[in-house]
Amino acid sequence: MGVYQIFVYLQLLDLLTTLVGFRVGAAEASPFIRVLMHAGPTTGVILSKVLALGIGGLCVYLHKEHVIRWISYWYGGIVIWNLMVMLAGPLGS
Repeated sequence: MGVYQIFVYLQLLDLLTTLVGFRVGAAEASPFIRVLMHAGPTTGVILSKVLALGIGGLCVYLHKEHVIRWISYWYGGIVIWNLMVMLAGPLGS
């Protein structure tokens, strides 16, 4: 799978795991995303994904594949973190 496809896939996984995390009582750790969430939790997270995909698109335009690769590692870690938080939450215990 190409680095761009993995990036988009990880954005989707982050969106889904974050929204499920909210349902089980998790809170958003990022101050920037918390500001976006003043429009509502789902809206804020979706706005952050639109922004991330826009920055990813800019990297594609500027031929910065290596940046997308590094960001994908970061988002892979975030998805794992979200899963750990869900499993440690009240429903996962």
